[in-house]
Amino acid sequence: MKNKLILAAMFLLLVACGESNKDSSIQQQAVEVPSQPVPEFSADSAYLFIQKQVDFGPRVPNTPEHKEAADWLQAKFKSYGMEVSAQQFTAEAYDGKQLDLTNIIASYNPSAKKRIILAAHWDSRRVADKDTERINEPIDGANDGGSGVGVLIEIARNISVSTDKLAVGVDFILFDGEDDGKPESAKAGGNDAKWWCLGSQYWAKNPHERGYAAYYGILLDMVGAKGARFYKEGVSLQYAKNIVTKVWNNAHAIGHSDFFQMRESHAITDDHIAVNEIAKIPMIDIIDYSPDFGFGRYHHKHADNMDIIDKRTLKAVGETVLYTIYQE
Repeated sequence: MKNKLILAAMFLLLVACGESNKDSSIQQQAVEVPSQPVPEFSADSAYLFIQKQVDFGPRVPNTPEHKEAADWLQAKFKSYGMEVSAQQFTAEAYDGKQLDLTNIIASYNPSAKKRIILAAHWDSRRVADKDTERINEPIDGANDGGSGVGVLIEIARNISVSTDKLAVGVDFILFDGEDDGKPESAKAGGNDAKWWCLGSQYWAKNPHERGYAAYYGILLDMVGAKGARFYKEGVSLQYAKNIVTKVWNNAHAIGHSDFFQMRESHAITDDHIAVNEIAKIPMIDIIDYSPDFGFGRYHHKHADNMDIIDKRTLKAVGETVLYTIYQE
């Protein structure tokens, strides 16, 4: 990460000298060089954490694979010295099915008053409703779910083994039931949005600690695909524009401008909505969604498997998030 810090210092110099992009959507702010070393994010390690999830099979609620994955995730965070709790609840799906769900919360430095949330969803979709074959079969969810979790586990490993301890507390929250919304064939009529993001809706109304508060949150969703591009998502800009600016500037400062685009995108229904609107905690969403082309070709298809996972994308996201929390 030392070379990244040198790049960050050069970026600061350019900003100070008044160099700026002519794109009016770019908002630059001073990017601080962390006062302590930032751990090295291992894309190889994150990749293996995604592979492990996929090896369980689709993490669809009410299945043995879902239960086995939940047990492994909790054990993994515990192995890094985190305080881990499982928030179990039942929610109704769009088709009336009762889903047994589990939000997993792992806390680093739990006594710290200033806290940051790093979140992802860990379930995978029970139908491949955008596919042309095996439509009613569940998908691997390597990228949609698996990638965000893999990056967060690697970040947890990083901060747990680093001799340079963070001054802030970090709560890793893995939301369940994010990806069980109405399929394409059932989207006519009604409020479709309420069937998505069941875990974050529940957690926002019932946080794992009474009176819980966090400085801000970063949600990772679909952050591992080849050719991924991350735009400034609409809900994130509405509720946490300063955090978006900070994170995107950090990404550019350490050399990941190809991935983090200085353009605004549409509002996306995702777990950060409930955190922003119900829990009143500003949370941004780093998500692979293009304002021009929408979601990637793999979205809600069987193509969402390990073949599309790119270690360069994982590294760009993981380094950016680590760099950001080490400024706090």
